[in-house]
Amino acid sequence: MQITRRLEFDAGHRIPDHKSQCRHLHGHRYAIEITLSGDVIVASGQPENGMVMDFSEVKAIAQRCVVANWDHAFLAYSGDTLVVAFLGSLPDHKTVLLDVVPTAENLAQLAFAMLDPAYQDVFGNHLRLERVRLYETPNCWADATRAKT
Repeated sequence: MQITRRLEFDAGHRIPDHKSQCRHLHGHRYAIEITLSGDVIVASGQPENGMVMDFSEVKAIAQRCVVANWDHAFLAYSGDTLVVAFLGSLPDHKTVLLDVVPTAENLAQLAFAMLDPAYQDVFGNHLRLERVRLYETPNCWADATRAKT
């Protein structure tokens, strides 16, 4: 069984080598979808009975691991030295420095790596993170998925 929880957040970024508008400082209303797989829990009388995982817990983990850090932040590539210096000159500015250019693809991969260890199989139902879908706009998104083994 698979379940998916969606959260939204606002963040700015810049793609320094982009040939068009995305080379400028700008922001997005991002959406992130977390898809988990696992067996439906059978535990009569327990709050998790009939679920893979409670959606509120899926949200709480994503909020703690990714959304709280990225929401209303500027996601900056650490190699973009002029922008990093500019953002550093702004008092109390929420800047997240990344080792990769903050494209939708890279952000989805980063979010997957941040979330994967957080979703633990605590109920013995083979819970695992399968996909992180990151929407940069309503029409553009990137999927980071578990590598096939």
